[in-house]
Amino acid sequence: MEEQTNKFQEQSLFSISWPLFIELALHMGIGIIATFMLSHYSDAAAAGVGVANQLLNIFILVFTVTSIGATVLISQNLGAGRLKNARQLSRSVFGLNFWFGIVVAVIVFLFGEQLLHLFDIQGKVYDYGLTFVRICGISLFFESISLALSAILRSHGYTKESMVVTVVMDFISIGGNIIAISGIFGLPITGVTGVSWAIVIARAYAVCALIYLVYNRLSLKLAFSDIFKAKKEDIKGLLAIGIPSAGENLSYQLSQLIITSFVVSMGTASLAARVYILNINMICFLFTLAIAQGTQLLVARYIGARQFNRALKRGIRTLKISMIASLLTSLIMAMIGSPLLEAFTKDQGIIAVGLPVLWAIVFVEPGRAMNIVLMSSLKSAGDVRFPVIIGILSMWGIAVSLSYLLGVHYGLGLLGIWLAQGADEWLRGCFALRRWLMKPWERKVHMTV
Repeated sequence: MEEQTNKFQEQSLFSISWPLFIELALHMGIGIIATFMLSHYSDAAAAGVGVANQLLNIFILVFTVTSIGATVLISQNLGAGRLKNARQLSRSVFGLNFWFGIVVAVIVFLFGEQLLHLFDIQGKVYDYGLTFVRICGISLFFESISLALSAILRSHGYTKESMVVTVVMDFISIGGNIIAISGIFGLPITGVTGVSWAIVIARAYAVCALIYLVYNRLSLKLAFSDIFKAKKEDIKGLLAIGIPSAGENLSYQLSQLIITSFVVSMGTASLAARVYILNINMICFLFTLAIAQGTQLLVARYIGARQFNRALKRGIRTLKISMIASLLTSLIMAMIGSPLLEAFTKDQGIIAVGLPVLWAIVFVEPGRAMNIVLMSSLKSAGDVRFPVIIGILSMWGIAVSLSYLLGVHYGLGLLGIWLAQGADEWLRGCFALRRWLMKPWERKVHMTV
């Protein structure tokens, strides 16, 4: 058991993070490819699906409540050598996410139309968005289980296995997109409907593959009875970490809904430009997300093993790497901004709106890197309330307020929106750095271990 414990404590950031990087790249890539294909099918379709995705992402946050808690608690127990507890937590998170998935899928299917009206989109943009929401709402059940299973595998260090599942899932989705939009082999062009069903099929495959890998790699057989046997102590622990953590993400998604309504008022060109730029922007923080997730796993294990100084140094080293990488990547994206946007659309109005925003991203991304790396590390160390408190205050007090002031009131449009969000990211990042250097885990670790 000591040998196994050491294995969990001594895994390198690189060995954990490179599969996460590839998995995230592929996962983001499928969204970018879908948007790219839809943009050539119809700008209205791309805008509608982009808005619909924002709605679905809010519901996916429900599933991350338990998966975030599982990642932290399983990793901490592995770091402390409590392998039996880690396995029981795995069963509990599977059971909870099973029920969360069913409830959320039913809600989206029944009330998707009313929820989409909150975005105040009209015409074809609304029609395409509604089609996407109704069909992809079904896949939220599979997404819920997938997030739980992926958290189990990653916590045990099996990030490569999760990556392989994502590779195959993305190929299924890409194949479906090509068939739906191009009409290859003389098949009918089904557009948004076909793209949506491709996502459902891909996510269903992911669940089957992940269940097999959990059994094959961990010798953990998840039975139907597990959905009724989640331990009360496990549920309490998962929610104690997961709810505040997901609360920060929920606050972000809700603030984005308000900001999207500001963009809608600016016209279709601004809305389409935002959808395209959000996809391009993913490339800028892809590396940061990967090493932040890897660092989160390592920090949780170090905290579980009471290796506090090691956890502190790991967070700072990752911070430096991620900020430099984000700055360089965003600078490259801005320098080749015109051909990038032209790959999505030939509409010069959309391109004119988007080009200044790509340069604003150069300012935003280092701050986002600081925020992502240190806030996730704080959560893994058990300091889960601080990120949500700072997040709510900054997202609404800075991001939303300044977005309206700069973007709408002073007429800076989409550029003003991005500058406001940059101010939010930098403010939260600076607070996170100050908090990290204060070593809050030394007084909080007893609450989560």
